[in-house]
Amino acid sequence: MGKKSWHLDRRTFLHGAGVMSALPFLEAMGHQKNIEPPKRLCFMYFANGACVPAPKHQFSWFPNNEGSDYVNNLATKPLEKYRKDISILGGLSHPKSRELLGHMAGDTWLTAGDVRGDYNNSISIDQVAATQLGRETRYPSFSFSADGGVGYPTRSATLSFNKVGVAIPTEHRHRKIFERYFSPNTGSHENRRKSIHKGQKIVDLILESSRDLKRRLGSKDQQKIDQYLSTLDSVEKQLQKNEAWLGTPLKKVDQSHLDLEVNPKEGCVNYIRSMLDLIALGFQMDLTRVIAFQFYREDGMGVGDSYPKFGPGLDYGHHKLSHSKDYHKWAKFDNWMSQHFAYFLNEMKTKDDEFGTLLDNTQILYGSSQAHTHNARNCPLILAGGKNMGLKHGTYEKFPEKIPLSNLYLNMIQKAGVKRNRFADSTGVLKSQVFS
Repeated sequence: MGKKSWHLDRRTFLHGAGVMSALPFLEAMGHQKNIEPPKRLCFMYFANGACVPAPKHQFSWFPNNEGSDYVNNLATKPLEKYRKDISILGGLSHPKSRELLGHMAGDTWLTAGDVRGDYNNSISIDQVAATQLGRETRYPSFSFSADGGVGYPTRSATLSFNKVGVAIPTEHRHRKIFERYFSPNTGSHENRRKSIHKGQKIVDLILESSRDLKRRLGSKDQQKIDQYLSTLDSVEKQLQKNEAWLGTPLKKVDQSHLDLEVNPKEGCVNYIRSMLDLIALGFQMDLTRVIAFQFYREDGMGVGDSYPKFGPGLDYGHHKLSHSKDYHKWAKFDNWMSQHFAYFLNEMKTKDDEFGTLLDNTQILYGSSQAHTHNARNCPLILAGGKNMGLKHGTYEKFPEKIPLSNLYLNMIQKAGVKRNRFADSTGVLKSQVFS
């Protein structure tokens, strides 16, 4: 169906006092010819590896048994209800990283670059995809992390690298992300600052505009606007709660813990969940189709080293945990991380656009660059979503080490419609049940 005179433009905004807010897809925007279902990519990284003791150990991150009858251990138990939406992959790694300690391997998780000796990193797969997929959206890609910035070589705080291998700075402050991307400011910065100080949220400011729009919409679109505003409101409420925590600086001594003063146990959980909410909302708004998020950085250098203490309630940081043989505690932390990933899968599965659920139109790779003892081999990986791109889930597959991880990345970008026959050191596409 072509565009009619009564159709809304897909880039319509709601306007308020000094702010704008983009809209989700509505029936009133029409199903235009030549509009194809979006193909999205999301990369989520956790540092320091996962617990991978002896095979079939009850605390191993990897499941017992391969194939469709795999058995989740404690580490991945929260993902049980999403078996049909995910595939667990083992054995893969980057050939140029296999002799590296895990402290350095995170720099190459999305690049397969060479950081042995001279630091020669290369373009990351998210940026390869963004070059093509970014033409369809307001922003080519988002790069987020818990620490922000780029860190430094071998202890990167970003997953994203440009075409010449230079690190792309990440954003980590929710308010800045929210204001910059979800509500681009069209008025005075000073006025907006004052409205924030008064506790006025975006929804408060655009409420009258939304009422005017709803009068022109059918009942389904009215319900969708209400749902969208409710989501926007709940996300920003949580951001307000987080801001005190986010403003607390790292300790100057070793930069390995947060000097948390206000409800620290709740703080890190809400920080992660709010970032996941923003990612899902960014996809729902079709602001971008490529997002990379680093939960925390390597070697206990950033805020994530406090997660075990204030999240699952363990007695020391994740980096120390990753060098220990206290498998039960480590599996508890892996379980806690899996809970966050399960939360994100639920968000993506329960939100939709005109082409179906966000999950079905998004390939999500969750994982790390290493297994136990910072060994940059046998990367723990979960591939989720992408059913509308032909992905078939429900199995655990273990691949021979000789197969490079870049083969998986080649599959992913090709399924997303990116025209590439090679990425980094790929030797072809990954022969996997997921892509059969």
